[in-house]
Amino acid sequence: MTPPPIPILDNHMHLNPSGRCLSAVREFVRAGGTHIVLVSLPPWSLGIDISAPEDYRKVFDRVLKIARRAGEAEKVKVFVVLGVHPAELTKYYGRLGLSRAVEIMKGGLEVACEYVDNGRAIGLKSGRPHYEVEQKLWDASNDIMRHSFYLAKDSGCAVQLHTESATEEGLSEISAISRDAGLSPEKVVKHFSLPLVKACEKAGIFPSVLAGEDAIQKALAEGTRFMMETDYIDDLKRPGSVLGPKTVPKRTKQLIPEWGEDVFWKIHKHNPEKVYGVEIEI
Repeated sequence: MTPPPIPILDNHMHLNPSGRCLSAVREFVRAGGTHIVLVSLPPWSLGIDISAPEDYRKVFDRVLKIARRAGEAEKVKVFVVLGVHPAELTKYYGRLGLSRAVEIMKGGLEVACEYVDNGRAIGLKSGRPHYEVEQKLWDASNDIMRHSFYLAKDSGCAVQLHTESATEEGLSEISAISRDAGLSPEKVVKHFSLPLVKACEKAGIFPSVLAGEDAIQKALAEGTRFMMETDYIDDLKRPGSVLGPKTVPKRTKQLIPEWGEDVFWKIHKHNPEKVYGVEIEI
């Protein structure tokens, strides 16, 4: 009997109507990909200005339309994560002032939570800057991130985080913030993660490892408690950035002969099912 095909999930991908969009999805599928976690882009990437929380609906509805079109055209299962990007605070701060910028971003997360609660999204996106900022902006970013944890706790969903590079100290700090908000760190996903599987497990946070070069081999050497991603940004000015859409399926297939299929069933099915509360079916 022929064994069933293995599910292959890219845990963090962006698609843009002004980019390759469906052709990128087609490339992913033809390489063997079956599931995508589609994460909302910063509003300006879609040509949308934000002046109030309700403006985020334009962003989220656009992302959901792309997800629907991808699923219909390429027969791929697309899950959606919606929220705010930490760089938005830096962008809005000068135009709106700090308190108003924080208010709008928290409100945007609350709008995103409505989409989670009605079943149109599986998680929230938040985080803090990966670059140096003033202390007041850092503190405000942590406040926004903490708010996403409160919302996720009430909605029973996961939060994908865009943050600085993972360190044991940083992971421990984020874990403490999530616990203080009542959200299990198991529901906190470190996007764009280095292959620090053991450090993330110690903090309770779930790593989404960027599938470049030998990162997945390094991650597997520490265990199978992680997911894989490309952080494909779908910008025609930066083709293939961060990694191209076929990277996760290609890397998975390359590594199966050495590591076996069982570990990838864990990475592509059991782990996302546990974190997001979804079903990964072929």
